[in-house]
Order: sequence, then C-alpha cells, then structure tokens
Amino acid sequence: METMGSLRRTDYCGELSLADAGREMTVCGSIARARDKGGIIFADLRDTTGILQLVFDEDTPRDVFAKAESLKSEYVVIARGVLRERAAKTDKIATGDIELYVSELRILSEAQTPPFEVRDDVKVGDDLRLRYRYLDLRRPAMHETIVKRSQICQIVRSYFCENHFCEIETPTLIKSTPEGARDYLVPSRVQPGHFYALPQSPQLYKQLLMLSGFDRYFQIARCYRDEDLRADRQPEFTQIDEELSFVDENDVMTVNEGLLKRLWKEMLGIDIATPFPRLPWDQAMARFGSDKPDTRFGLEIQDVTAVFAATGFKPFADAIAAGGTIRALNAKGLADSLTRKNIDKLGDVAKTYGAKGLAFSRLTAEATSSSFEKFLSEQEKAALYAALGAETGDVLLLVSDTDWTRACTALGQVRLEIGRKYGLIDPDKFNFLWVVDFPLFEYSEQEGRWMAMHHPFTMPHPEDLDKIETDPGACRALAYDIVLNGVEMGGGSIRINDPALQDRMFRALGFTEEKARASFGFLMDAYKYGAPPHGGMAYGLDRMVMLMLKKDDIRDVLAFPKTQNASEPMSGAPDVVDPKQLADLRIAMMPEE
Repeated sequence: METMGSLRRTDYCGELSLADAGREMTVCGSIARARDKGGIIFADLRDTTGILQLVFDEDTPRDVFAKAESLKSEYVVIARGVLRERAAKTDKIATGDIELYVSELRILSEAQTPPFEVRDDVKVGDDLRLRYRYLDLRRPAMHETIVKRSQICQIVRSYFCENHFCEIETPTLIKSTPEGARDYLVPSRVQPGHFYALPQSPQLYKQLLMLSGFDRYFQIARCYRDEDLRADRQPEFTQIDEELSFVDENDVMTVNEGLLKRLWKEMLGIDIATPFPRLPWDQAMARFGSDKPDTRFGLEIQDVTAVFAATGFKPFADAIAAGGTIRALNAKGLADSLTRKNIDKLGDVAKTYGAKGLAFSRLTAEATSSSFEKFLSEQEKAALYAALGAETGDVLLLVSDTDWTRACTALGQVRLEIGRKYGLIDPDKFNFLWVVDFPLFEYSEQEGRWMAMHHPFTMPHPEDLDKIETDPGACRALAYDIVLNGVEMGGGSIRINDPALQDRMFRALGFTEEKARASFGFLMDAYKYGAPPHGGMAYGLDRMVMLMLKKDDIRDVLAFPKTQNASEPMSGAPDVVDPKQLADLRIAMMPEE
C-alpha cells in the first residue's frame, strides 16, 4: 500500500469540463471500472461528484503503467496528469468528453471483490444491500440522493435564517408523556427505576422556546417512535421542526409556502404556484375519502344518499335508516378495463377499509351488468345515472354504511387503486394542498374516551369553544397539514396559550388534574408567566426528500435505514448486551412467554 506523499487533490472529477483541458491536476477516489485493451488501459475514477476516465498507454511511465495493470474495482487511488479532450466521447457520464492522461498514480488501498457490483443497474436483494450499505452508498444513484438530501437541508437552513428564525437544539433524553405513539425508553443508571424517553417530536420544548422569547425557532431534529414500519416510516426519523410567535394559521402557511417554493425552484428548477389550495377536512374526506387526498386526478366521491331516500333495496335502506350514507364513484370510460374480476378485487380493497361490500353497475355497449340495479325502480336508476353523469362505458361503484367517514375512506382507497392501476395519475405533477379545520378530537373505542387528533395543545377553532364539553365531536382545530400527491408531508397547528383553556382541554381528554400535572406540569407552570400566541409545524424530512426525488421507499433517502423489523443488518442492531450493563441499570430480563 502506498501513501499520498506530496500528492494532494486539486480537483473533483464531476466538476471538470472541456474548459479545463490542457491543465495538470490531481484527482482521487475509487476505481469504478478498469479495462485493459492491450497497450492502453482505461479506468473510471469515481469520487463524490462523479466519474472521470483515467488513461494509461505505452508513453506512460513504466512503473505507473504497471500499477494501472493491477487496478481492480473499488481500489482507492490518487492520480496526477493532464486533462485532455476525449477521442471517443460518451453521454453516459457528465464528463464524457474529457479524460485524464495519467503521469503519476498511487494505490492507497486495495479492495477484495465486493458481494455485488457497485453500479446502478445491478440486481441485488435489499437484505444484501443493507448488510453492505457502505458499498450500496457508493452506487451513483444512492450517493447522489444522499448528497441532494444534504443540499435540501442547506436550503432549509438558509431560508429560515433569512426569515428571523433561530436554530436551537432541544434535548433527546426527555420525560415520557402520554398520548401519541409508543415511546422508546432509556433507563437511567444514576436514578434506578427511572426512565428517559427519546422524543417523538420536540413539541413541548419548542412551545417553551416561544415562552422564552425566541419568537421564531427551527431545528432539523431526530425523532423516534416505537411503531410498526412501512414504506414511508422508520423508527428513527428526521423532522424539519419550526415554531413562530405572534402568528395565526395563515401566517404559518404563508411562511411555509415560501419555503417549499424555494426548495422546488433551487433543487428541481420547478416554479410551484402559491398560495396552495386549502380544503377543509370534511370536504377532503367527502370528495376524496382521505385527509391527505391525491388531487392529481379526478374520480371524486359523490353523495347519492338522497337518490335512495325511499328505496326498497335493503342494504341501502338499512344504512339510511341508521343515519348512514350512500357514496359513489363513476369510473368514466373504464368499463372495458374494469371487468367483473377486477371489480371483485376492488371490492376486496373496500372491505379491507371497513366496507361490507362494493355495489357496482358496469355500463357496456352490449349490456349493463349490476349487483343491485334489479332491486331499483326505474326512477331510482334514472336519478342515480343523472347524479353521477353515467354514460355507456362507465362503471359505477357504491358503498353504503352507517358511518360516512368509513364509507368515504373505503371508496377513497378504491379510487386510489383505480388511479394507480389504470394510469389516471400524472407522475410528473406536484400537487400541493393544505388540509385545514381538522376535528379537534377523535373517539377511541379502545380507550373509551375522546383523544386529541393532533396533540393536547392544539387550539380549538374560535367558533367551537363552547362545544368542548358539550359536543367534542363537533369541535374543529386550528390545525393544518401540507399534502403533496396524496402524502402528508407535514403538519401543525396554532397552540393554546391560555392556561384556563388548556385546563379545559385536559379535562375533555379525561386527564385528572393530578395526571395532567404529572405529565405536563412544567409546561402548565410556564404558561402562568405569560405566553405569546404561537403556532408551528413539522415536516418529515425523509418523506419530503422521497417525494422530491420520486423515490418509492423511504430507505432510499436514508444513509443507514432500518428494516421492517426495526433492525439494522450492517451493524447487527439491536443486539443483546453484557449482563453487567443490565446490572448497572438494575434491569432484569423476563423470560419469553
């Protein structure tokens, strides 16, 4: 193995162009590929910015050519030479019109054959990729993603700093509080039997910072939730967290529209139109069956309950009699695609989300096939067709339920399945949307009480203050989510800054005074010393990067992600620990049941 000696990098591979031809320079990196053509050797050198071709021939010093003959993939080298125009140009790499004619070469580290080729088009399983993540991250597409993530963070910091925000770190060893997902707990050695929690968000601390007079705060914060994983969720994740004083919800949304506009322009060269549309939660559910609707395509849900007000069709009649609803979709022009077999698959989707079934009418040129029309009067059928604008070639899909949100949710998932499967969604669109006026509370059958839909510090809508005790289900929150292409990218709310109102909220959520004080006493005490009106929000940075770069899996935008069972194959975490460590913490292991 050689050392760099007096050689020091003067240039990065991907930053060179034909304008640099004729200049002597030194570059370093890893060999992506080496090709010995007999008398001439080509080697692709990869660094963090890109790839540059190195060339060695019969005029190259003998000792340098001999080293070049030994080059293999992933060898780490430093090379000096003169940049020149490339005879056989290529557009496969950004530097395809130049090459470095090498006069000095040092092999700094040899490499054994990797378990998979380090290139973008290699077919390799996720398990192997994650076990050798340091090799996977060398692949240009993966490397570029992590670099772009860093650039996104730099833009975020610049934008906030230019808008009077102060970047402040908050603790990662905090008090465990109720509500929300399950905490990750950390035992205290110096206080046996006591535990810290890892933060699910910096929520309480950022509110305290507003009480501390900092006016505007932000943080790119690590957060933790002990919950089941999926394609866009990890047990540890990163938030772009923010809080602002002396604002209302319009102020917060305007500031954040500016942030997103700048990010999309600087990172993607796309001018996004602002202000974004705003859609109340109940309309989002009624029209799209989701509180994070994908508005890149139509196929909206319609309420056809009135059509069946006097129906004799028992499933519909029973739902209406119980105060329920009939909701419908018209999949226009899809009769040829939506065969009975495919409609049955959509029925399975609806059932997965709580519907008892999916009624349908398939209107083809030959005939109409339907699961329910024979039970309708001619007047009902005509009224249904008129309400849905039904024509030959359409497929009508209906769900009846005693709960309108369940009916809409089931049809909303059917809508998304149709959109994805039958090409209704434009993948090049970025459709932003604010969903506002969320319910303040949601009832938990499991807990037998009302729960905060967001968190206990969310400000109720001023018009609904008198309903907190009498009709909590009708209370709206000054809360807002930013939705992009059917994904909740972030969300927040205006916070309660009145101690008396906060006490009412705790009581409505079933907190005794003792429980509220045990969990949030430090915040309640702080409010007694004057609290400005304030609000904020947080983005899931990982989701944001995934959406911006059009990645399908959140693991593709993380350097070292966890698998579905929350493990990290490369290091072997989580792992057993030495019994002495457990003894120091006074933790005893219980036998598995």
